Amino acid sequence: MSRCWFLSLISLNSLNNGGVMTTKTGWLDDGGRVFMKLWDLISESGYKFHHHYSQYIGSRKVRKNWWRKLLWAWIGFWIAASVWVFWYMNSQAYEKRKETLASMCDERARMLQDQFNVSMNHIQAMSVLISTFHHGKNPSAIDQNTFARYTERTAFERPLTSGVAYAVRVRHSEREQFENEQGWTIKRMDDVDQTPVHEDEYDPAGLEPSPVQEEYAPVIFAQDTVAHVISVDVLSGKEDRENVLRARELGKGVLTAPFPLLKTNRLGVILTFAVYKRDLPPNVSPMERIQATAGYFGGVFDIESLIEKLLQQLASKQAILVNVYDTTNISHPISMYGSNMSTDGQPHISALNFGDPFRRHEMHCRFKQKLPWPWIAITTSIGILVIALLIGQIFHATMNRIAKVEDGYHQMMELKKRAEAADVAKSQFLATVSHEIRTPMNGVLGMLRMLLDTDLDETQQEYVRTARDSGKALVSLMNEVLDQAKIESGKLELEAVCFDLRAILDDVLSLFSGKSREKGVELAVYISDEVPEILVGDPGRFRQIITNLMGNSIKFTEKGHIFVTVHLVEEVVEESLEVETESPSSGTLSGLPVADRRLSWKNFRFFNQEGSATSVSSSPTDQINLIVSVEDTGQGIPFEAQSRVFIPFMQVGPSITRTHGGTGIGLSISKCLVHLMKGEIGFVSSPQIGSTFTFTAVFTTGCFSVNDQKSQQINNQPISISSEFQGMKALLVDPTPVRAQVSKYHIQRLGIHVEVISDLNNIKVGNTIMNMVFIEQEVWHKDLGLSTLIVNKLNKTNCKVPPKVFLLSNAISSTRANFSASGVSPPFIIMKPLRASMLAASLQRAMGVGNRGNYRIGNRGNYRNGEPHTLSLSNLLRGRKILVVDDNRVNLIVAAGALKKYGADVINAERGKEAISLLTPPHRFDACFMDIQMPEMDGFEATKRIRDVELSVNNRLQRGEVSLEAYGNVSNWHVPILAMTADVIQATNEVCMKNGMDGYVTKPFEAEQVYQEVSRFFHTDSNEDSCEGFSDRCSR
Repeated sequence: MSRCWFLSLISLNSLNNGGVMTTKTGWLDDGGRVFMKLWDLISESGYKFHHHYSQYIGSRKVRKNWWRKLLWAWIGFWIAASVWVFWYMNSQAYEKRKETLASMCDERARMLQDQFNVSMNHIQAMSVLISTFHHGKNPSAIDQNTFARYTERTAFERPLTSGVAYAVRVRHSEREQFENEQGWTIKRMDDVDQTPVHEDEYDPAGLEPSPVQEEYAPVIFAQDTVAHVISVDVLSGKEDRENVLRARELGKGVLTAPFPLLKTNRLGVILTFAVYKRDLPPNVSPMERIQATAGYFGGVFDIESLIEKLLQQLASKQAILVNVYDTTNISHPISMYGSNMSTDGQPHISALNFGDPFRRHEMHCRFKQKLPWPWIAITTSIGILVIALLIGQIFHATMNRIAKVEDGYHQMMELKKRAEAADVAKSQFLATVSHEIRTPMNGVLGMLRMLLDTDLDETQQEYVRTARDSGKALVSLMNEVLDQAKIESGKLELEAVCFDLRAILDDVLSLFSGKSREKGVELAVYISDEVPEILVGDPGRFRQIITNLMGNSIKFTEKGHIFVTVHLVEEVVEESLEVETESPSSGTLSGLPVADRRLSWKNFRFFNQEGSATSVSSSPTDQINLIVSVEDTGQGIPFEAQSRVFIPFMQVGPSITRTHGGTGIGLSISKCLVHLMKGEIGFVSSPQIGSTFTFTAVFTTGCFSVNDQKSQQINNQPISISSEFQGMKALLVDPTPVRAQVSKYHIQRLGIHVEVISDLNNIKVGNTIMNMVFIEQEVWHKDLGLSTLIVNKLNKTNCKVPPKVFLLSNAISSTRANFSASGVSPPFIIMKPLRASMLAASLQRAMGVGNRGNYRIGNRGNYRNGEPHTLSLSNLLRGRKILVVDDNRVNLIVAAGALKKYGADVINAERGKEAISLLTPPHRFDACFMDIQMPEMDGFEATKRIRDVELSVNNRLQRGEVSLEAYGNVSNWHVPILAMTADVIQATNEVCMKNGMDGYVTKPFEAEQVYQEVSRFFHTDSNEDSCEGFSDRCSR
């Protein structure tokens, strides 16, 4: 509506400018002023009405009856007003008939002259532009298209010109080369002057070539309106030749006599300026001007149409007759505009000065014999009536629109409520499905775990493990779907705890080591020494990203390698690491070609076009910007499928789904997690070569609180380096630089000094004291004879303890087969992928030192029984009295069995009310595991009531209302309550803390997670816990 209102104002303003304001010196001066006052009153009233009406309709519903009556009153009022305006302006027309002819003629002459001067100045400025950018640049910065666009856009600055054109000076010796460059022949103009043609008969291609002469001036640039003159030689025209020669001698603008223009055959004149190759001093001679001339810039003035347009702008155009003459030859003046119709009285002559002193022009004005119709009065009154009707129509349409908007608003609000209800229902549905699926899965996995603790033969154990792995896969799939739902609803949040990045990567390596060995694919991880030992962030989500990327690589890679690298962004920018800056010619991890990883991060905001960081230098001092790449030599991603890689539930193709399976949401979740970590993710992939996925993530350094420190101690223990290996020396034989760097990195994590050589022949026996030799399988099998000889020499050295020889291999079965076939006694074999814990255990077993296989690094450890945290949990839970609250009998059995396994004394309860009764002080419980979703009273409500009871008891004890002996000599009652739920959407730490809980564990129980939670409340005083892998950070 406001747009229509604005257009209405514009229409009336146009009417003012064209119909009323021009009567200032005409015959409706007083009437125009009256009308202007009337229109101001109308505009002000209309604005006020629009303003108050908008406020009114915005706050209440408008009734139909009153506004329709108002609309009819509005129309009737303005019909009467338009009739009165017509009568008033018509009566004023007779009074203005006697206004002096001289003032009107002088005004028109002055306006024409002023506008001509403006156009002349712009034409002169454009001649300077041609000199600067066409002749002053090599190559020229101007072509026909540029010239045409520029002149068309600046045409408003030359209101009297029909077009402009530029003719270049061409000497006869240059004509052939010029015509070849331009692609057309220079045409002559004088034959057109002799035989003018009509507009529809004109054809530039039909013009004859210009005759041979000393020089030519063909038009090369022209405005679209006069584009037909391109290729025409202006020196071949009679009028133009004189004009051009005079312009270059004087250095000023000169005008031609009126002549028929090409194509239009209308009278016109051309204003011409000479264009010089260089700046000339003021006192230059005519001959020097001629020599410096480069071309001629002209503006075409269609006199008849331009004067007609000018006079149309004046309200009293119909009152007088205007004639314009070229009076250079006073005896034979040339009529440029006007006719010789009968007139009333003598004409008034006004001189016109167009800047050319050689030519003279005059304007003759006369009154017409008859009084014209009062068109201004007629059009003004009709215009007012039309505008009033338009405003009425706008008002009518606005009222109808208001009704529709109100209906639409109510419909939108209803749809919004439905959408919000659907979103809540979706979240609740996912939570319910999660709970209903995980609850029986908790029982299935728990019972399978308990079944594994019984006496089973190997076949039965294999069946049970398969069933357990299948159940875990189902839970993992469900977690991915729920993560996607969290992301869509914006409810996914990250933790901020301390963790060991290297331990996380070792864990992920252990997950995929079996599959990589089965396929014969080399799996490796390299973490830069510049990456801090301990970071603060969300280790679980970081592990999830790495697992998703490595899982895809394992799935689609049948040969070659999978290589994970972790660096600081600053390192990649500076290209300071050998592993990162290796050129393709220097080899890869497996020797197979790979996709260039640098292309995977080229669009990251950390890098500009030159590859330097844009924001790293401005990062806070405690902020760590990591860049992680996962490189593989798999089948790659087809180019047509790369655009949908990160779209949820999208696969590369149906064959991929059938062959490899998967839901297609792992990468989508990874991308969202990377964004939550304030990072970016990208990839580069080449079919049949491989893919490289790279992402950045922002972490911080340092633990912020005691709880963070405990969390780091529990989950992500730093590397505990055995003292047996400190200061030892090792020799690594590997011809591949990248693979050697990776192996060196893992060996050096144990405190061993490593020297790398590329060939067995480079081993100097007896020259250097070394404790161990690591030989790559490829080198060993390349020459078994030389390998056996080197081993024998090493065993016969004079050292007290000869160096141990280790073989680094990817597939143990093939390695043993090769040794069996050759009859050579095999050295100690260390299976890849290398991990610090596995490497340390292998060295201990081979060298007979240390804990013989129980060496532990990282947060998972490598116990011989394969169960992490078993001893620690036993020490923490032994003898503890724990209450387990769950309405599901199977869950009670599973939870009780899991806790009793570690020596806890477990009491079961099936209702929240029963838990309140059992946990009312005084009691003997050390902790409580409480289910969240239970009938009658859920876990949150039960916890709130327990905390209220404890608060009441504590307040009474502080006030001395009851004795400490009556409450077991405990002055502050607070039993640790851990939420126990299968609902991974609702069971968040924030919600649990809000409801008074101390933490949560998800079903089914995992020993690591249970240990993480209970170790924050229970501490062991026993020395039976060896705290292996935890060093002095173990909770006691």
